Parts: sequence; structure tokens; C-alpha cells
Amino acid sequence: MNAGGSPVGLLEPDRRTPEEPVEHRRRLSTRHSLGDRIFRRAAFGAGSVTVLLMLAVGVFLLLRATDALRVAGWSFLTEQQWSPETATFGVAAILFGTVSIALIALVESVPLSLGTALLLSEVVGAKVKGFLVSLVDLMAAVPSIVFGLWGVYFLQGAIIPVSEWISTSFGWIPIFAVTDADGLPFTEASAFTSSAFIAGIVVGFMVVPTQTSIMREAFSRAPIGEREGAYALGATRLGMIRTVVLPFGKGGIIGGTMLGLGRALGETIAVYMIISPIFTVNWQVLKTGTNSVSALIALRYGEASEFGLSALMAAGLVLFVVTLVINFTASSIVARSRSGAESDD
Repeated sequence: MNAGGSPVGLLEPDRRTPEEPVEHRRRLSTRHSLGDRIFRRAAFGAGSVTVLLMLAVGVFLLLRATDALRVAGWSFLTEQQWSPETATFGVAAILFGTVSIALIALVESVPLSLGTALLLSEVVGAKVKGFLVSLVDLMAAVPSIVFGLWGVYFLQGAIIPVSEWISTSFGWIPIFAVTDADGLPFTEASAFTSSAFIAGIVVGFMVVPTQTSIMREAFSRAPIGEREGAYALGATRLGMIRTVVLPFGKGGIIGGTMLGLGRALGETIAVYMIISPIFTVNWQVLKTGTNSVSALIALRYGEASEFGLSALMAAGLVLFVVTLVINFTASSIVARSRSGAESDD
């Protein structure tokens, strides 16, 4: 005991108030090497350039479209005809055709992409998998004009009998009917050519590699612990895929589908080669005649006047905004999906 009555050798309690600073507090700092600093700045610069380029494209389209938008006003979104020379023009019909072609493409491409992604990630062996992945990726490198030529000279003739059968069997559904101005059904094969249905099938094959890549990556990230747990409980491979892989890759399925939708909305050359352009809303997807924003720009750009060019820029601006919204939505879904999660130990 010391003179104050407290045991010798015991530490006195810290009677400092919380406001008093702690002396000699250690501070940790990280010093980045020269290589790290160069890499960080290069990556930041590359990302900044990408964003600036995207903003520059949007600003360019907006500035060039100002004259046409000032004349058309809000009717630009509701008018079907396209006649800038008479100040009667709008994107209602061509935007409808663009969306209808893209939706037909998704109806075809999503099942193909989903099945292919499951095949590559869950079924085939490692050696065959590498070859098939390279083959699917190579499909994405095929030029659009090749798909367009294939669609015009091969697929169209093979699809016309299918279109006729669909119209005959399901013609009571308005979108599958093929009728004339009096409402009477068409029987000639020429009524089924150059339709949104054929263009959508061709575009669907073009977006399959993009969707397959996103879905395959999501499925491959399903945690091994949950896979083995499903097998330990007696699940078959199909049961494991249904209960583990598909729920875990749901975000990848949605994100890949929407990225494919954005790709399908902007397809130009293949659609331009197949369709027969019209400027009315055609609800009959099997019938000859449709249009798209990108095909319209490719068709009218060379002969457009100054004001007509401004109108085409306005149409491009609408497509740019729609595609941007879809791609940002898809990216956010993929980023928030459970596909990147780790399994619990």
C-alpha cells in the first residue's frame, strides 16, 4: 500500500475526460508506389474519357436535333408519318417497329441463351467447354451484314411457311393475323416477306452470344458449397440447377436479357436489308412492312436535307435515350444480383 491507501503496483484509472486528446496516437498511412499511382490515374482517365464520349454523343444529337424538335414539338413522339419536308414527322411508327423487332428477338434469344449458358457452365466437360465458349464468342464477331444476307437469301424462304402456319392456326390473335385493308386474310406468300417477325428472328441470333456470356458468368459464380449441399441432400443435377444455379443467377438472366434488348434496339444493317419500310403502326408482325429507327437513318441519311437531317438526329436521340436507360437498368441489376455472393462456411 502506498501513502494514499492504494495498492502498490496497480495502475491508476484513466481520469481524463473524453474531450481530452490522446497523446502520441499512432497514425497509419499508405504510400502508393509509382506503378500504383500511374495505374490509378490511367484507369481513372480511361473511365472519364468513356463517360465524356457518351455525354458528347448525347449533346451532339441534342444540338443537331434542336431545329426539328422545335418544329415538331411533343407531336414528334405521337406522329406516325415521316415527311420533314411538310413538317409532318414523328417516331411513333418507327419506334413501334423498333420495339416489336427487339421483343421478337428476345422471345427467340432468351431460351437459346439460357440453354446454352447452362450447357456451358453445368453440363459439358472442361475440354469441350473451352471450345464451345470460343465458338459462341466467335459468333459475336460475325458482321451484321453477314446475318442480313443470311436472313434475306436463306432464312426468309424457310420462315414463310412457318409464318403462314402461325397465321392460319393463331390468326384469331390480332398480332398473328395477316389481313388486307378490308380485313380479309391474305393467302399469297408475298404477304409474309420482309416482316418484323423475320427481322426479329435474325436479330435474335445476333444477340444470343451477348446474353449467353452474361448468363454463363452468373451461373459459374454459384457457390460450390450450395452445389455440394444440394447433392448431399440427394438432388440430381437437374434438381441442383433448379434449386441453386437458377435462383443464384437470376440477376444475370435479367441483366443479360436487358443487355440483349439494348443491342437489338440498335441493330441497323441486318434489319435494313430485311424489312420493307412503312410509316404506319403495323400490329400484324407476320405481315410485310415495318420499320426501325436505325434502319430509317440508314435509309434517309444520304438524301436528307438540312432540316431532314435534323429530324433524323432527333430520331437517333430518342433511340439513344431508350438504349441508355435499358443498359443502365441492366447494369444495375447485374451489379445488385446475388451472382457475386460467397457461400456461407
